Amino acid sequence: MKDINRRDFLKLSGAAASAVALASCKNNTELGNVDPMGHHTDAVPTDKMTYRTNPNNNDKVSLLGYGWMRLPMLPAEPTKDESNPPEEEVDQEQINKLCKYALDHGVNYFDTSPAYVRGKSEASLGTALKASGYDRKQYYIATKLSNFAPEQQTYEESVKMFQNSLKYLQTDYIDYLLLHALGGGRLENLNKRYIDNGVLDYLVDQRKKGVIRQLGFSYHGDMEFYDYMLSLHDKYHWDFVQIQVNYVDWNHSDGKHLYEELEKRNIPAIVMEPLLGGRLAKLPDHVVAHLKQREPDNSVASWAFRYCGTKPDILTVLSGMTYMEHLEDNIRSFSPLKELTKEEVDWLEGETANLIVSYPTVPCNDCKYCMPCPYGIDIPGIFTHYNKCVNKGNVPESKEAENYEEARKIYLVSYNRAIPTLRQADHCIDCRQCNPHCPQNIDIPTQLSRINDFVEKLKQGTLGEEK
Repeated sequence: MKDINRRDFLKLSGAAASAVALASCKNNTELGNVDPMGHHTDAVPTDKMTYRTNPNNNDKVSLLGYGWMRLPMLPAEPTKDESNPPEEEVDQEQINKLCKYALDHGVNYFDTSPAYVRGKSEASLGTALKASGYDRKQYYIATKLSNFAPEQQTYEESVKMFQNSLKYLQTDYIDYLLLHALGGGRLENLNKRYIDNGVLDYLVDQRKKGVIRQLGFSYHGDMEFYDYMLSLHDKYHWDFVQIQVNYVDWNHSDGKHLYEELEKRNIPAIVMEPLLGGRLAKLPDHVVAHLKQREPDNSVASWAFRYCGTKPDILTVLSGMTYMEHLEDNIRSFSPLKELTKEEVDWLEGETANLIVSYPTVPCNDCKYCMPCPYGIDIPGIFTHYNKCVNKGNVPESKEAENYEEARKIYLVSYNRAIPTLRQADHCIDCRQCNPHCPQNIDIPTQLSRINDFVEKLKQGTLGEEK
């Protein structure tokens, strides 16, 4: 589908403003106690969470799972060395509050990894769960055996990683253990990482001993690789598989195939990226209006969560919830789940998804698997900034655009504020070390080059001119 142009966007934005204004005029009684900004003012339910039963072991799992990837962070100490920025520290006090609130409101599935938050995720979750006061049997921990570095491929290092996970999480067993992010490379890489070195046999043995209760894998990649992994089901018995499902990917990517292949084999699905890294919660105004015309009192994110929750073989839907308002809104979406009708599902997978994919954003989920860049480039920061400007109408097509001067100033000023000079796109040397790690299969250097070309034309005042 052809990308939406600036003129069409302005027309749709006018419709968006009208729809949002109409929604704000409705009274609180009609909308269920919603303030003028669209925020619910009712108390968040504590006893209405929807649960799914794992057919393998009868675990009663909350349909909303807490993804422990995008955590609240404390600001780093300022430094003059842009090439070596200081690392942020997790805000453990706020994390403890979020964890306790989630548990108090029925969330009992927590998904982490040794690779998340630059290695700080597992320890922060272990601390938060311990501080919550909840008994270990009242929640489920999922973590991974990561595969992002060559030194992790030995049997000894893999066993060490697993034992460290137990230590950091302050537990003596893992409920759901995953082989992490399969599909990002060739088949021989899978064999080298998990099979030939005996690591998968070790994990199967740990499952027999009860140290691992359920064994599965998370998947990003091509369908041939995925089908091969499922062909190993008879040998290894995958208890569950974590896949990316959302209403955009269902027909525009591989979401339908991923889900239906598990459905055929009665393998429970764990869903990641229901919001596409937050993009389905931060939509352009015309798409927001499109959704608000149906249910003006509900958040745009709730459509994505209800879409996933409506599919019966999904055990839990993961969301990385950085702020309390995210957690509150998502709990409402599942407390209880209001399943979508077939007509609503078709409307999301068709008309709504088509609107979204026609918009020229970079499909980055801000997972940071591409980081750290060996040359210091803030890859996800650059993409996030670009997408934000696209959604706000600040990426003009040419000098002839009616808002060109204003958009040009906004983009350049905000770019320099958001991304330090030495970490901007012009420092990419096309080494391509990032590409194999991207679960969305983005050609990262190509996108960085495109954005840098756009920035340079803005600076030189040549946007839209022929070369």
